[in-house]
Amino acid sequence: MKLAFTFPGQGSQSVGMGKELAQGFASARAVFEEVDDALSQNLSGLMWDGPGEDLSLTTNTQPALMACSMAVMAVLKQDFDTDVDAASYVAGHSLGEYSALCAAGSFTLSQTAILLRLRGEAMQKAVPVGPKGNMGAMAALLGADLDVAAAAVIAGAKSGICQIANDNATGQVVISGDKLAVDAAIEMANELGVRKAVLLSVSAPFHCDLMAPAAEAMADVLADADLKMPMVPVVNNVTAAPVTDPAQLKTDLVAQVTGRVRWRESVTWMAEDGVEVFAEPGTGKVLTGMLRRIVKGVDGVVLSTPEALEAFAERLKG
Repeated sequence: MKLAFTFPGQGSQSVGMGKELAQGFASARAVFEEVDDALSQNLSGLMWDGPGEDLSLTTNTQPALMACSMAVMAVLKQDFDTDVDAASYVAGHSLGEYSALCAAGSFTLSQTAILLRLRGEAMQKAVPVGPKGNMGAMAALLGADLDVAAAAVIAGAKSGICQIANDNATGQVVISGDKLAVDAAIEMANELGVRKAVLLSVSAPFHCDLMAPAAEAMADVLADADLKMPMVPVVNNVTAAPVTDPAQLKTDLVAQVTGRVRWRESVTWMAEDGVEVFAEPGTGKVLTGMLRRIVKGVDGVVLSTPEALEAFAERLKG
């Protein structure tokens, strides 16, 4: 059985995430404690008790989702004797790529928490919320393929920056850019017959050229970061192909800030290479839901509860 671990990104967070694991396993508690110490913040308390609006701030969401994913991986390894090297590949959606790199041993846990805190701060600072609200926007085009999305962003770009941010799944493309430009793209998408085009509730327009200042900030930070060769190849967002070279991984992490998340292509590539099981460690089931719309005949496994982790470990041993 060929396996990939896929790590969730922003939008998967919810108050209470990881609490059951922390209550049941010392290995999970140790992860949350290390992240709290690295950030000098009671992030775990925010994750478990809220408030939700603070958890949804990108500076908190990014390290929180990583911590939850790493808690799952720690429990799998220390309590169920199942390590990341059971997989052929790891991958992560946007910030989830940092989780993938941490799981694969390229970054330490504390290092990853600090990098994601800096990433979240840089992304929010790139397009700050003004007196009239966030002047950037993101929208999901449901029922749109890439060609339709491309036509919509061309129309939107007449009013400002407008780009495809996420190619998530068949019929689910996300666009990002200046608010007026995204509004114009939505109008064109509706004219082109998409099933639904909706503005997303986000704090900044991610994965577009408006994030250039954040990309520059991450380039500076990553230049000095110690990134080791991953134990398992990382199918990354920028190339939608496996990468193991540390220098290339750094370059792609910078490009990822403004570039398209090629998730549909990444999952398709892994499935075509023979991956039969896609396991989603952390919280929520966003990636597993996308998986069903991307490829048929593969199995998506959500790893968020003690029962799910135990069953998964037994399945691998069997």
